[in-house]
Amino acid sequence: MPDILIIDDDPEIRQTMAALAARMGLTCDAAATLAQGLARLSGAPFGVVLLDVGLPDGNGLTALPRIKALDDAPEVIILTGLGDPDGAELAIQAGVWDYLVKPSSIKEIMLRLSRALAYREQKRQGQGPLALDLTGVVAESPAMRPCLDAAAAAAASQAAVLITGETGTGKELFARCIHANSARARGPFVVVDCAALTESLVESTLFGHKKGAFTGADADRTGLVAAADGGTLFLDEVGEMPLTLQKSFLRVLHERRFRPVGSLTEAASDFRLVAATNRDLSAMIDTGEFRRDLFFRLKTISLELPSLRQRPEDVAPLTLFCLGRLGDRYRLPQKGFDADSLAILQEYDWPGNVRELENVLERAFVAAGREKTLYPMHLPQDVRIRVTRRSLVRSREQAAPATEAATPDASGPSGAFGVSGASAGTDDPTGQTEQTGPTARQTAAQDRDAAPLAGLFTSPLPTLRDFREDMERIYLHRLLAECGGDLKKAMEASGLSRSHFYALLKKSEAGESPDDPVPATTPATTLD
Repeated sequence: MPDILIIDDDPEIRQTMAALAARMGLTCDAAATLAQGLARLSGAPFGVVLLDVGLPDGNGLTALPRIKALDDAPEVIILTGLGDPDGAELAIQAGVWDYLVKPSSIKEIMLRLSRALAYREQKRQGQGPLALDLTGVVAESPAMRPCLDAAAAAAASQAAVLITGETGTGKELFARCIHANSARARGPFVVVDCAALTESLVESTLFGHKKGAFTGADADRTGLVAAADGGTLFLDEVGEMPLTLQKSFLRVLHERRFRPVGSLTEAASDFRLVAATNRDLSAMIDTGEFRRDLFFRLKTISLELPSLRQRPEDVAPLTLFCLGRLGDRYRLPQKGFDADSLAILQEYDWPGNVRELENVLERAFVAAGREKTLYPMHLPQDVRIRVTRRSLVRSREQAAPATEAATPDASGPSGAFGVSGASAGTDDPTGQTEQTGPTARQTAAQDRDAAPLAGLFTSPLPTLRDFREDMERIYLHRLLAECGGDLKKAMEASGLSRSHFYALLKKSEAGESPDDPVPATTPATTLD
């Protein structure tokens, strides 16, 4: 098999890299476009991919999830002409081996290539695929692949783990998954809800107390730290831990020793620490709300869970999984769902993530009673209203350019819909129109509502999901064209956050097959 794949639109770069590979005794293949490169990768395994960012048919960074999701995925080295801090951050988060800016010296490129190939070979020989017990975990989307890899690596170690992500993304579920697949699986899994700790009883709750240590201490009590001996101590919402406790807890993490309240002697606990938070601990450090030294103790291994908006491929399997559990809980037969219900669930933005999905499905399950299929009418009205409103707003905004092109010429013989005159009624010599059907006001309202969509559709109409994806893709192509391919400028013009903007780029790239024609307005991006 070829050792290296070069994806670059510059023929001189491809020739130089090919000559360099020959000097190193390596075989290589080359592609001038992103589509050609992805086709090569799907047809044969490679050791390393040298990937350009600005390619004629797309941004190389958007293809990283697809490359890393391949079986026996190659190491990726970004080789770009114009370094971009945001692009470098995105690339490193996606798991690239290195990020090089052209021109780089031949010696440097050779060194990075040889190290990447050696690392990959050592990884392939030194460890087989890590099998995880994923009981209760539904993670089929490409966005979840890095999370599963990180969970497998964490389970094989004893290091502290910090799991971050929005509320409802499944942080505790992943903590339990790490524990269940670790050497401590037979030990206890002890949960500490840091948000529920009270200032007066926090030390007693964590470290325990002796009888008579304070008013109401009628007996000795074992704390949660001692209870986790031999197992895992899970600090849920660690960002809510009182600042006064953080210093004393830092010593516990370092020494694995603590002193119960009212005791003269210290006790030991051999626990493995896993923490989770939905807050930005780095920002809290800057404001003095969280200790920097504690943060570094917690973050030996970091695992960031994506929101449900970033993993739409998981909505259908999650729905099936939740409906199965609901059927068992309510002792009712398994329910299914129709295509329209699934389309609504996939269009919803899920601010509460998987936890909100579970809640919505339970409400629909109860509303359906003994019916075997969930229909849109069973879904909560607030979900259906939010999806409908957002879809209508986007359709009108995205259809605005087409509306201008489809506006009928007042001097022409017919209007936008091929109807002569002001309406379909009978013209009166006085200039007034006799309405034989709806009132004039109703007809005007219908024309006004239909006009923004004129010329956009053919028959039959596409599904709402397909229409939305097409419009997003058209918008991104036009946005990049107007911004000259400058991603930073395009991101600012779109009004989106950096993560949301890059997520749309990834989604747009994933929705285009390698054979899709590239619109003439799509320029090469200027991240390189």
